[in-house]
Amino acid sequence: LQANPFQHRICHVFSTSETGDDSMSFEDFLDMLSVFSDSATSDIKSHYAFRIFDFDDNGTLDRKDLEQLVNCLTGQGEESRLSSVEMEQLIQNILDESDIDKDGTINLSEFQHVVSRSPDFARCGGLQR
Repeated sequence: LQANPFQHRICHVFSTSETGDDSMSFEDFLDMLSVFSDSATSDIKSHYAFRIFDFDDNGTLDRKDLEQLVNCLTGQGEESRLSSVEMEQLIQNILDESDIDKDGTINLSEFQHVVSRSPDFARCGGLQR
């Protein structure tokens, strides 16, 4: 987990801690391993990936979520950071491909539709590097 760029989100999504500190119990840890296992269905993997990518926990992936997602994947270093023009173009491309109802956000069913076309997603869950 330490090397995963989504480590904080993963802990947040799988934590059942009532203190809000995103700590994980052994059962939480087992749930996480179950989702990342080869035996988990693509629907389960995509559901949790969507929750992890939904940084503001509002049930949709909007431009701000997508920007944070891209930043996690590309890194925050000066040499790897996208320019604002590149970021905007990439986000627009993602929305053009994924936002079926053209409301400016990606909901869970749109996300699942997109990942269903990716054979690599089922294998790695979209969260492992």
